Amino acid sequence: MALVPPRAIVEDAIAVEKKPGALENAMIAAIADQPTQPETLQRVTATPTVASLAGVSKNYDAVKALVSVDFNVRAGEVVALLGPNGAGKTTAVKLLLGLMTPNSGKVQVFGADPTNPDNRLRTGAMLQVGRVPETLRVREHIDLFSTYYRRHLPIADVLAAAGLEKLRDRKFGELSGGQKQRVLFALASCGDPDLIFLDEPTVGLDVEARRMLWDEIRRMVSRGKTVLLTTHYLQEADALADRIAVINQGKIIAEGTPSEIKAQTSGKKIRCITSLSADALRRLPGVREVHEDRNAVEIHAAEAEAIVRELLALDAGLTGLEISSAGLEEAFLALTHDTGATAAV
Repeated sequence: MALVPPRAIVEDAIAVEKKPGALENAMIAAIADQPTQPETLQRVTATPTVASLAGVSKNYDAVKALVSVDFNVRAGEVVALLGPNGAGKTTAVKLLLGLMTPNSGKVQVFGADPTNPDNRLRTGAMLQVGRVPETLRVREHIDLFSTYYRRHLPIADVLAAAGLEKLRDRKFGELSGGQKQRVLFALASCGDPDLIFLDEPTVGLDVEARRMLWDEIRRMVSRGKTVLLTTHYLQEADALADRIAVINQGKIIAEGTPSEIKAQTSGKKIRCITSLSADALRRLPGVREVHEDRNAVEIHAAEAEAIVRELLALDAGLTGLEISSAGLEEAFLALTHDTGATAAV
């Protein structure tokens, strides 16, 4: 019987939900200089489906984790599965990895059952909480995992792709959290899988390491690989994904390119430093929401021009004025709020 990676790598569910700070958001946004283009999706629409949920429902006793979900991942694309805590992301990933079976519906990977040994040899998984022996060295882990696959990448290439050359002889237990993440990415990719599941892959990474991992994911896709990404860094989904699916309360509530998802929430965001109170700002015509952020405020509105003119008229000392279109975060919050869930980004 064909060997498959130890179940410890894939049996730990997506458990740690983190919220990046404002500074990190700004840094990530600054380096996300390769936005996904709409034509990328057009390029892959005719390609075959490599993983799918067809009318899938999954219950945990009285809790409905997934409700008649239809979801496809096509060859050669990056799909980001986004949703609040408890929305059903973990359940969907577990089903596609063959770690559980649905109550109803059909799950397929490469046109067959995801537990098929041949399919497992074509699949890699990096889950947020991975457990591997602490006493083995980095190169030993990669060497061991490579033997589970008929076709695997040279160890030197795997080390270089994950930025682990200088850590090859370090014991796993001696690594920092971000370094361990890079090792788990190396283990998920060392078998040169055709389909790779990346759950919160950049948690704990600094900005440079995060960009390196983004570049490696892009290189994988350029070689025809397929990536299913779950992340709470919305800038990450915006920068990498050809297509985004938003799941909430066990149902897919929106699906499309990042630009199509963002277009579902029209409006502008005005950021400034003003002496006007938040209550006074909320009373201005056209203002939808006002959020205070340290010494600045963020004003959300359908149109910005009239509000900006009013702000300048009321506060001659207004500074730091910035106007931007609604982003993926605003679209995500609006979509999940409309379905009655508490979004945890």
